[in-house]
Amino acid sequence: MGHIRLGPLPRTRRWVAVVGLIRGGAAAAQVATAAAHAAEKWLARAANDPSVVEAVWLLLRLPHAARADDFCSALAGLRVHVPASPGLIGLVGAVSAAIDAAVPPGKRTDLGEMAQAAAAEALTGVIGPRLPALFGADPDDVRREVGRLATPKQFGVLARDFFARLSHRVLDYFLSKALPAEVGEGKRFRTTAAHAAFAAALDTHCREAAGILATYSGDWLSKNHYETGGNITRDLAAAFTGYAMTKLSGELRRRDADAA
Repeated sequence: MGHIRLGPLPRTRRWVAVVGLIRGGAAAAQVATAAAHAAEKWLARAANDPSVVEAVWLLLRLPHAARADDFCSALAGLRVHVPASPGLIGLVGAVSAAIDAAVPPGKRTDLGEMAQAAAAEALTGVIGPRLPALFGADPDDVRREVGRLATPKQFGVLARDFFARLSHRVLDYFLSKALPAEVGEGKRFRTTAAHAAFAAALDTHCREAAGILATYSGDWLSKNHYETGGNITRDLAAAFTGYAMTKLSGELRRRDADAA
């Protein structure tokens, strides 16, 4: 974690157009639309990135593992190693470690690190508020809330959060190379507060676009868990990821056109 490298923004026509929109005062939705178009190849790589697939596969498998007779043993079967009766922080840390362990260092990518972080944040962000207390929460409460994610509706909530975070991280990966240079007197953002407001609007745009995945993801998990007897493979997870990212990429590009 924490090894994402920021180089210069690509000098392609699409990214030059994105910078032009930023400098011209375009709204966050317009910039996100153009950035999603420019980052299309990156978004399409998700289904072939081993860290992304591992992260999605674990999110697909964790809810049903929590419903097993022995949660820790079920997690161990997924190569998620936790102490007896894990809390949320311990579980999230173990999931992140499992993603690391599943992918050799030479195969790790910036996109994979984004997915790893998005998975940890999604689990914490969705489950945490449902617990009596985030730190020191009763392990039985943690297990119960993870198990609730096995329903189509609740898994849809988790999947939407994950893909929203991942898409935002991908767009921000590129935009963060350009936006800081546009802060200051006489520039697009006169203050850091204006810059922060734009970044928040970008996040909102990604979250709204990811709403298209909620029902699809929940139905997909229910159908494939039934058909596989619970043995959803990484190949199935890759196929799910590819279609989800295609839908999300299209929605990111479509939303601003509809609002125009």
